[in-house]
Amino acid sequence: MTQLEGIGMTSRRTRSRLIERLRGQGIVNETVLEAIWETPRHIFVDEALATRAYEDTALPIGFSQTISAPVTVARMTEALLQGVPPRKVLEIGTGSGYQAAILARLVPEVYTVERIQALQRKAQQRFYNLRLRNIRLNHSDGKQGWPEYAPFDGIIATAAPAVVPEALLEQLAVGGRLIIPVGSGVQQELRRIIRTETGYQEERLHEATFVPMLTGNK
Repeated sequence: MTQLEGIGMTSRRTRSRLIERLRGQGIVNETVLEAIWETPRHIFVDEALATRAYEDTALPIGFSQTISAPVTVARMTEALLQGVPPRKVLEIGTGSGYQAAILARLVPEVYTVERIQALQRKAQQRFYNLRLRNIRLNHSDGKQGWPEYAPFDGIIATAAPAVVPEALLEQLAVGGRLIIPVGSGVQQELRRIIRTETGYQEERLHEATFVPMLTGNK
């Protein structure tokens, strides 16, 4: 039995404990909690880190990138889902694929872009193994979004630009929500931006710490 197989056998208990921790941190959307419970986080990290997969912490995934802490994923997903349920969501920064896998259990169509092709390929294999067929991937610069499939009911960014990219705002549908960390270094905040008929409404949610949103593909 491999280490991952052993962790998989016990992950139901550890996932249940994680859900209780998330409830204790204020996550109330039961559909979000259910999606997190159903998604085996240990397959989204390297085998050497699999025993830490259900800790509520960010973990490295290579290429100076991280898989976000479960509470961060939960809060961002909860913020995205508030209001009219989205049908088509764009994720900026596929990374390990964990956030997209959560979204795929909650919305009909998920589009995700990643600038590092090696990460994208690993994520694609994980989606295949989990039989998540409603995720479409693209190897591209996240700041440009994915205009071919716009507009989106929701956009969620897992990396922080210094300022909100105009292209992402333009690709929101009216009533659509953009959840994005903004800032540099330790001076970041998570924002929710809603497109209206006449412009945008912006709400500051809380402080955040994400990897920077970079340009160019690898």
